Amino acid sequence: MNLERRLLIEQGGEGHRGPELPACDVPARPLAELLPGARLRAELRFPQVSEPEVVRHFIELSTLNHHIDRGFYPLGSCTMKHNPKINDELAALPGLALAHPMAGDPESQGALRVIFELQNVLAAITGFHTVTSQPSAGAQGEMTGLMMIRAWHRARGEGERRRRVIVPDSAHGTNPASVHLLGWETVTIPSNDHGHVDLAALEKALGPDAAAVMFTVPNTLGVFEKEILDVTRLAHDAGAQCYMDGANLNALVGLVRPGDLGFDVMHINVHKTFSTPHGGGGPGAGPVAVARHLEPFLPVPVVEEGEGGLCRSWNRPQSIGRVHSHHGNFGILVRALAYILENGPPGLARVSRTAILNANYLLRRLAGTYELPHDEHCMHECVLSGRNLRRYGVKTLDVAKRLLDFGVHAPTVYFPLIVEEALMIEPTETETLDRLEHFAEVMERIAREAAEDPQLLKDAPHTTPSRRLDEGRAARELKLRWQVPGSTPSEAPARS
Repeated sequence: MNLERRLLIEQGGEGHRGPELPACDVPARPLAELLPGARLRAELRFPQVSEPEVVRHFIELSTLNHHIDRGFYPLGSCTMKHNPKINDELAALPGLALAHPMAGDPESQGALRVIFELQNVLAAITGFHTVTSQPSAGAQGEMTGLMMIRAWHRARGEGERRRRVIVPDSAHGTNPASVHLLGWETVTIPSNDHGHVDLAALEKALGPDAAAVMFTVPNTLGVFEKEILDVTRLAHDAGAQCYMDGANLNALVGLVRPGDLGFDVMHINVHKTFSTPHGGGGPGAGPVAVARHLEPFLPVPVVEEGEGGLCRSWNRPQSIGRVHSHHGNFGILVRALAYILENGPPGLARVSRTAILNANYLLRRLAGTYELPHDEHCMHECVLSGRNLRRYGVKTLDVAKRLLDFGVHAPTVYFPLIVEEALMIEPTETETLDRLEHFAEVMERIAREAAEDPQLLKDAPHTTPSRRLDEGRAARELKLRWQVPGSTPSEAPARS
């Protein structure tokens, strides 16, 4: 018997099964008749396991990875916070979870009302004219916003001339990637000593070929751009549009409306800001908010009020077209609307203030232990540097691995790229002071260990199910199939 952790297909045996369903009371039809012409695999090795075996297997798997329900997850710029479980229950209601996207408008009034109301409240929160909920992620929201900016320039006869997008060096990596997808050119400008954009460099980069500027507010250093009104003014004077990356909206809700800062368009990571902590590839949602002059270019269909109730309108001759099937990840939109209604305006402002308070507390608490690249008050996240540990031969990656031994996930490391040995920490608003104290004490202890026993950190983690991987070797010797101990690769079942 294999005493190591086993795959589900290695458990159970002949005759093991879950609850037995009643016998089918209608004649069975072969699958080949239901799917004519389909290529069907004759034999599939399905596990034969009982219900307790299945439950135990997946409960065990859930303990192998770190996740927000197990412990602190201060992943900077990603807002991995606890969110109300009732939102999951609401999204699972049959009338919402089972709503078919191909149903007609009369049969979809409830689902359309969720989308319509969410778009309205997001417009009010951000200070924009209207919102589309189609994009299914922040990166797709970026592309959608840039496509609308391109359509606006083309409508003005400047589409061929304006092909450069100005991005600060503190930007998220998706910003230049989205620009590249449109076939445009990215122009990177530096930050100054205070972590703000260099206005002189921005003014120099602007010109008749500038299509847009893309700014993250607060930026990835966790700093609010104090001269953002000058940024948007300079861009508009040059005929460019202003795009705001809304990934860090968690610091602004109820306090600042991006539309009031002069931005023309932004995406909103509702899966970060308004429930459903993202991770593991999704799911997400990235609605895009636009000023009035960009409304004609919204993706179709647009949910709007009609004579018989809400309807999906396709009558948009200047639209950029559809960017996602139907209206995005609907379950995430349900959670976002629930979160907003649960908190209300005062609660949302409190969320932002608490996130800012928690981040500044950690910033000042740890500033004497780790280097502080910019001595500015931060917003919802702070950036420290482990550069001072290099004299012991310890890297930021070693700090990140050691944190796992204390039940804490690592902050974002080595980003933003403009900070050496960066540690980007976002405590969010949902952690208690006790949890923040524990994290700070662990970080201080790790710094002491770096000086006293650096090898301890280099060998970390010590208590996790898997130890540190040799990532270089893993890349060179790529293995994509699970091999049962004692078997040959040809006998081993494929890892799913």
